[in-house]
Amino acid sequence: MKEIKEIIEKFDHDSSQLISVLHDTQAKYNYLPKDALELISEKMKIPMLDIYQVATFYKAFSLKPRGKYHIRVCLGTACHVRSSQRILESVERELEIKSGETSKDGLFSLESVNCLGCCALGPVMIVNKNYYGNMSPGKINKILKKYK
Repeated sequence: MKEIKEIIEKFDHDSSQLISVLHDTQAKYNYLPKDALELISEKMKIPMLDIYQVATFYKAFSLKPRGKYHIRVCLGTACHVRSSQRILESVERELEIKSGETSKDGLFSLESVNCLGCCALGPVMIVNKNYYGNMSPGKINKILKKYK
């Protein structure tokens, strides 16, 4: 919890910086552990309910452990009309997990999202911060091999 205290101190215990504190906490642990949230609540004097409201409102945050590689597949309109559902299904088959799950080895998490903001590249998949546009089911295996 030393790291969490340092993050809180970095933002001067300022409650208006909650999102930044949560972001840095998640960057450290790859999710928001309950004990970290309790410490944030105590040190920043923010009720747990308020912290959970923020943490569950933004899709960027996760209350469950995520894999080392977080895969997001866009299912927004522009990607959907270009068969993004097939991309999601291919990733699910390849990793043997469903959207919202983490692989047993803890390496991959999979999530479907409504929009990634790069519609011209659709269908789009992101692995951590790496964007893959104009996706097809045939490209999935090659991309995932880079991360295995």
